[in-house]
Amino acid sequence: CKIIGEAANGPTLPEADPILYKKKIIVIPDILANAGGVTISYYEWVQNNMGYYWSFDEVATKMENHLVRGFSDTYEMSTKKKVDMRRA
Repeated sequence: CKIIGEAANGPTLPEADPILYKKKIIVIPDILANAGGVTISYYEWVQNNMGYYWSFDEVATKMENHLVRGFSDTYEMSTKKKVDMRRA
């Protein structure tokens, strides 16, 4: 299995998605691959607004749960609908 993780914004042309999908190359779309930074920013916002303090381990666990779930849900939908992960 080959995997491409888009680490930049929009690095893969939309026309490439169906070609890579047919070659069984999984493309983790930029919006999913880059979700960690946005997730951490959200956690900082919640802590500041609510007066919470979460330890590094709590934040890491929360982030891992969200990112793993996001990937798993997207991959499952991709498999179920037989489409690439961006369309899922």
